[in-house]
Amino acid sequence: MRITIVSRIFAPEPGAASLRLKSLVEALGQAGARVDVLTTAPPKTVGAPADISARVSRWPVLRDKSGYVRGYLQYMSFDIPAFFRVLFHTKLDALVVEPPPTTGFFVRLAAALRRAPYIYFAADIWSDAAGSTGAASWIVSGVRTLEKFALSGAAHVIAVSDAVADRVKALAPSAAVTVVGHGVDTRLFTPSGEVPPEPADIVYVGTASEWHGARVGLEAVISVLSENPRATAAFIGQGSEWPELRSIAERSSVASRVRFLSTVPPEEAAMWLRAARVSIATLKPGLGYDFAVPTKIYSSLASGTPVAYAGPDPVRSMVCENGLGVATEYNASLLAEQLAQLIDGRREFDSESLRAWTQDNVSATAIAGRAALAIAECVRHDD
Repeated sequence: MRITIVSRIFAPEPGAASLRLKSLVEALGQAGARVDVLTTAPPKTVGAPADISARVSRWPVLRDKSGYVRGYLQYMSFDIPAFFRVLFHTKLDALVVEPPPTTGFFVRLAAALRRAPYIYFAADIWSDAAGSTGAASWIVSGVRTLEKFALSGAAHVIAVSDAVADRVKALAPSAAVTVVGHGVDTRLFTPSGEVPPEPADIVYVGTASEWHGARVGLEAVISVLSENPRATAAFIGQGSEWPELRSIAERSSVASRVRFLSTVPPEEAAMWLRAARVSIATLKPGLGYDFAVPTKIYSSLASGTPVAYAGPDPVRSMVCENGLGVATEYNASLLAEQLAQLIDGRREFDSESLRAWTQDNVSATAIAGRAALAIAECVRHDD
């Protein structure tokens, strides 16, 4: 098989998509495929690319102030060149495309001209996410139109959950969908290994956008630290809510014990997670995005660190029913009560049990293997 992956984000740039696609490249390679990756030149703050069993072609793009490819001009700076890169790329059997839907739109056009099938990797539903941010209705409508176009033209859609698969079918009823699950690199995120020189008791690692609603997590942290003068916290990442979170923390009485760091490489994120006593994850309900799963949860559990989650089901039930930490409704006071029990030792969780659950249920290797199998079957069917 000759598979070409098209994505605006790829290793070594930090992000769930980077880890997911890196695992997919490895799984496809083990299946005997030749893999090419058409992606972006990483930001200057990111180190040298890791060894990857694929030919990676990188293109310079526009990035926002945080160094992320996010925003319509930024997307277009990748998507329009990607159309021509696919069109004139070497011979291929199939394409795999990651969101955003604008990339899917241009890949569908190029794939039609190449007469090649493409597989859409639906890690989430972008039109739902746009609606959750309070974007204007015409913007949400435009994103939904692009997403329907990208999904309906795909030879196959790979979804990360049943909930995402249901939304795919609602947007593109004729789409063939395979659910593979979410995954985490359990070789990278482990309970043992290096830790930061000055670790924090409570950590938040990852994106904080509107639909995450991380303010509730920060408010809970401030409450807990106010009652426990020895406890510390660290928020590590980026996102649209980051400036507001930093401002709230700086105005609090515990400002000296809440650190804010920019996005770090996955290896460093693993260090912070394994050294923490608990990690925080939040999801703001009622925005049409309740089905989402903050993948930072899986990274924490693989590192042997329990999670304190505030948000809607199904994640809340998953955490409680499997003994993965504590979970409450989206409420700062309730979350603070649960956090306090973890910090003062009233509740404890076994790190090996948490890791065993991730290995059994959300191993990136297993997830990537299922995705690679779906891609291979799609290529055989097309032949």
